[in-house]
Amino acid sequence: MNNIMEIANLSKSYKDFSLKGINITLEKGYIMGFIGPNGSGKSTTIKLIMNLIKKDSGEIKIFGLDNESNNISIKERIGFVYDENYFYEELTVKEMKNVIRPFYSKWDEGTFNSYVKDFGLPLNKEIKHLSKGMKMKFSLAIALSHQAELLIMDEPTSGLDPLIRAELLDVLQSLLQDENKSIFFSTHITSDLDKVADFITFIHNGEIILSQAKDEILEEHCIVKGKIKQLNTHNQGNFIGIKQNSFGFEGLSTNKREIMKQFGDSVMIEKPTLEDIMVYYTRRSEHHVSSY
Repeated sequence: MNNIMEIANLSKSYKDFSLKGINITLEKGYIMGFIGPNGSGKSTTIKLIMNLIKKDSGEIKIFGLDNESNNISIKERIGFVYDENYFYEELTVKEMKNVIRPFYSKWDEGTFNSYVKDFGLPLNKEIKHLSKGMKMKFSLAIALSHQAELLIMDEPTSGLDPLIRAELLDVLQSLLQDENKSIFFSTHITSDLDKVADFITFIHNGEIILSQAKDEILEEHCIVKGKIKQLNTHNQGNFIGIKQNSFGFEGLSTNKREIMKQFGDSVMIEKPTLEDIMVYYTRRSEHHVSSY
């Protein structure tokens, strides 16, 4: 079995929001970045994966098992790292670890102590006195100390300084030296995913816009920069979105060949970032026009 997680036609409706037919596949040995603006459905999807809320329809399989009927056995094999602290603030790091440890049959005290040393975690300090970065390191140490095969992370680097973020990203990359592990990494900080992700799933308004290899996404899209007078109703159809100002225009396109045919060397064509791609698709759906 090469797929560690398979989500098929997943739907969940609320009064003012709904997930619509979500399909995501994550293979063993890879990092999938899960991106989208706030309110797009990232947290709802993760809650469904974790069986914290019930789906309306569809299927979620983790390790080839249905996530509802195999809830406990699946969670033994998953590590969770969330943006918000879910520990008892009055306990020390050591005391909190001792509360969590009995829930995992494969808990490895040696692995935990190794991460304590690597991360510089103060075992006898109360969690309420830890910095946000230290709380995140503790979360990661807990998640990695019971031989988890799938690591699910919800905004793990939000609010962290660049040095701590870089340190966590290095840990994630080193984890994948074990080709049986995978990481599902939900974030709005797309620059982190530029560095570490193998695949990207982009969700907006409860629908999947893109879900494929990161390098393919970046190769298929291009940023085009030129002068306003070069735009007309004919060539604007080649853009997902266009920004205009007094200096000229900038647009995102998936049709590099046609752009070069129509504009020649009179425009600049650049490789986009994931943030560029997310912003253009998001604005297009919000404005329902190709130019803004």
